[in-house]
Amino acid sequence: MEITLNPDENIVKTVKEGLKRTGGYCPCKRAHTPENKCMCEEFRAQIKDPEFEGFCHCMLYYKSK
Repeated sequence: MEITLNPDENIVKTVKEGLKRTGGYCPCKRAHTPENKCMCEEFRAQIKDPEFEGFCHCMLYYKSK
């Protein structure tokens, strides 16, 4: 398993700017709750799933098998 940044530099730049604006909370989520702090709970759960391969919700990170 490997976690990498999205290869699209524009997406990475946009999401990182959003993270700065929100204080580290996923810019794709409205609620600023602990489970939405980057790296969000949703993606951490997906990382634990050995069958999951893909991007996190905001497209910043990619998990490969």
